[in-house]
Parts: sequence; C-alpha cells; structure tokens
Amino acid sequence: MTPNAVNGIDPDRFRDPTTAWLGLDGEWRVIVGSSTDERRGLVLLYKSRDFFNWTQSTKPLHYEDLTGMWECPDFFPVSTTGSDGVETSSFGQDEVKYVLKVSLIETLHDYYTIGSYDREKDVYVPDLGFVQDETAPRLDYGKYYASKTFYDDDKKRRILWGWVNESSPAKDDIKKGWAGLQSFPRKIWLDESGKELLQWPIEEIETLRGTQVNWHNKILEAGSTLQVHGVTAAQADVEVLFKVNEIEKADVIDPSWTDPQKICSQEESSVKSGIGPFGLKVLASKDMEEYTSVYFRIFKSNDTNKNTKYLVLMCSNQNRSSLNDENDKSAFGAFVAIDPSHQTISLRTLIDHSIVESYGGGGRKCITSRVYPKLAIGENANLFAFNKGTQSVDVLSLSAWSLKSAHVNDESISPFIEREDSHSPKQS
Repeated sequence: MTPNAVNGIDPDRFRDPTTAWLGLDGEWRVIVGSSTDERRGLVLLYKSRDFFNWTQSTKPLHYEDLTGMWECPDFFPVSTTGSDGVETSSFGQDEVKYVLKVSLIETLHDYYTIGSYDREKDVYVPDLGFVQDETAPRLDYGKYYASKTFYDDDKKRRILWGWVNESSPAKDDIKKGWAGLQSFPRKIWLDESGKELLQWPIEEIETLRGTQVNWHNKILEAGSTLQVHGVTAAQADVEVLFKVNEIEKADVIDPSWTDPQKICSQEESSVKSGIGPFGLKVLASKDMEEYTSVYFRIFKSNDTNKNTKYLVLMCSNQNRSSLNDENDKSAFGAFVAIDPSHQTISLRTLIDHSIVESYGGGGRKCITSRVYPKLAIGENANLFAFNKGTQSVDVLSLSAWSLKSAHVNDESISPFIEREDSHSPKQS
C-alpha cells in the first residue's frame, strides 16, 4: 500500500466512476473500480447530497476474491418485461433486475452478472449461477474492453459503447498515429429468460446504408463458396438468416471441448464436420490469400437418452486475416443459446475497414475482430458466403448494404462557432 493511500485504497487502484444514481434517501450514489493487495476486486460506493462532496460507504457495493483490479465498472437497471431501457435512478423494483459489469485487467475482457440491488442496504447480489469473475458471461468475445452504457431518455433505450483495442504491433500503431477506437453503439436489454443480455446495433446505423443486395432461398451446398456482388465489401452491413437441414447429422461434441475459443482456433478450411463451418468470409482478397471468417458450427451432445441436445458455436477466425504475421490473429468464439432444430440462425456483421463486429442469434453473442489486411483493402476487398460442412445449409435470406461513412464534426472547429458559409458546424 502506498503512503498516500486514502481510506485504505491506493490511488492507482481507484478509477472509472459510473453514472450516478439517486437513492430513496435523496442522496446520490456512484461506484468506483478498485482492488486490494489480496487481489480482491471490488466496486467502492460513494454517496453525496450535493454532488460535490462525496463520502465512501463502509461496505463496497459488491466484491469477489482473487479477481484482481476491476476497471470501468457499470451498474444499471434493466426491464424484465421488454427491450426498453430503464433510467439509472428508477425506483421500480417489481419489473427490474440489475446488471453489474466490470472489466478485468488480468484478462482484458468485460464480464457481467445479473442480480438484485437492495436500495436500503446498498448491496448488489448476483442471481444464482452468476459469479463476478472470468466465468461470468462477456459482453463481447473478441477485441472489446472498458465499455460503458448510458440511458437515452429520448428513445427509452440503454446504449452501450466499448473500446476496440488493437491487433497490430506497437510500432505499426506509432506509424498510424493512433491506436484503438470506439465500437458501433449498441442497444442493450435483458432477454426474456432473465439470464443473458441481448445487443443490437442502434437503429441509426441503418441511415448509413446505401446500395443493397438481396438473396432469397439460396442453398449453400457442401463445400461451396458464393461471392456477394454489388456492395462495397470494405464497408458493409450484412444480415443473413440460415436454416440447417438434417440436423441429426451434426457431429457429437467431444466432452473435453469446453473452450469455444480453442475450437474456433482450428482453421475452418481444414475442419471436416457434419454441419458447418458455414457463414461469411469478409475482407477477403480475390484469391483468398486473406480473409476473416465469421461462421457457425453445430454439434450434438452424446446423450444416451432420446432427447438430443444441440450446441451452436459462433466463431470469428483471423488466422488468414492478413499477410502481416506480426498482427494478433487470435480466433474468437462463443456458444449461442439457441436450438437449431427448431430455430433459424441469424448473423449480422458490420464491416468497417479494420473492424468486423458480428452479432449471432439476434444479438445473444457478439464478437468484434480487429484486422489489418494488406491485399483485401478498399475496392480489392470481397465478401463471400460459404459452407465447409458435409451437409448443405439454406440461406433463407441475405441482405447486404454498402455503408456510407458517418458524418463527424471536424474537431478543429468548435461546434459553438458559426461558420460564415454555413449555419452548422463543418462536417466531413
């Protein structure tokens, strides 16, 4: 502990306050990420009546042993009856659960739990099955960290932003002159089951859509690859709806395959399985020297009973994303909680030059990849749908749009200064 510690907390273990909320007693509350020398991760609770003078509570809002430093905590209510957001200071208790999200510095991932908040005791308790550690569900299973939400009162929704960190080496970042950026903003809400959060790009993203291409009722034969023509593949929005046939021909999953990222690290071109890999190859060069694949594989459990259970694995594989071998080419993966024997499988992927953000199963799982191709850039980028499994897969629909660049205020010009040639700030 440093000599300048305050209330037992080292200054370098005190960071990233949340949005404040108002308590029943009229006092404001805010939590701050921290940790102890014993690697106990915790969120410190502070209270204030005037929003200027803050007093630390005797107990943290929540903690978990052996989890290390908790960064960028986020704490907010979610509705149990729909997808509308809930204002942070809402007093409603009957139809509200709470989410505590923390960024674990030891893994550089964002994890969340769903639970209950006692407003009188100022204690948060995760629901049964949730633990605030690296076993908790993640907001995103790729390059995504330090996220925060805010409540949009105008459209009654909660919006999530995250930091997309780098896959390139530091020397390349220095040459670029920048490193890291914000993700596409996402609406976030509680699933009907009350056990997971759903995410979807905010509707405003659709205003950037340009030229559209549509497929309907195409069959992806075993081993086939079909190019999607007519869109700017380096900057696109793609939505696909798959239907799997002959589901019983799915491979039996090895009981030892509990790590989805490890399964996804197998290059899909070398996998010989019954159903999948099937999905998209994005930011692909014409000759397939470079591409990033986003796809699904389906397995079945080795159940001796007749009630066979199926598992849907979602992957984002970067093994061949760039000819630059110095880039991080990790594969990412997560199991998606849908039943492919009764449900279709949806995939939405947003592509923006070096960013590939994918939403599987209606936003049940999200994976963000950061890739830097050397060949598949600009007009030389291509988009494909593929199926490497031994069974065909139906593409019930595929819609792809070219994406226009967002209008961003020029930071060199103050938005409060009226320009002579316009009544609005300069945009580029």
